Amino acid sequence: MAELATIARPYAEALFKAVPTGDLDKLSAQVQALADVAGHPQVRQFADNPKVSAEQVFDVITAAVKSPLADAAKNLLRTVIDNGRLSAFGAIASHFHALVNARSGVSDATVYSAFEIAPTQLAEVVSALEKRFARKLNPTVVIEPSLIGGIRVVVGDEVLDTSVKARLEQMRVALTA
Repeated sequence: MAELATIARPYAEALFKAVPTGDLDKLSAQVQALADVAGHPQVRQFADNPKVSAEQVFDVITAAVKSPLADAAKNLLRTVIDNGRLSAFGAIASHFHALVNARSGVSDATVYSAFEIAPTQLAEVVSALEKRFARKLNPTVVIEPSLIGGIRVVVGDEVLDTSVKARLEQMRVALTA
């Protein structure tokens, strides 16, 4: 996937530089919505058809996005389609989102939990994690029953694993050593 990242970086950076700071969050959501539609297998199959024009692909993708799109998002989509880089749109959206997060000092955090976390508990957990990681976090909760209990948090390339599964694995290693 290094090739997609190499293709995506210039598009994402150009969009990031072209958009005023106040519009970045809204545009990030729009670019992600476009990426979700562009990544759909049926849309990809339609776009790869040589009988279909770039304008038709653009119209289908923009029609599938429910919210009105900013001119910057439309221009990005049109440029990506015209250059035959629609397959890289997901990577472009990811890189753009990372740039927006870096500008605002926020990091995405994936919280894996064995059970559903109540909103009040999640707020407490996020508060403690923000102190631990020394930055503001945007949490996403994923239910993973195999953890048995506790949570595992992934922030970028950092992992904090306080799950029962991890503790059992540590005990197994200690006992077999």
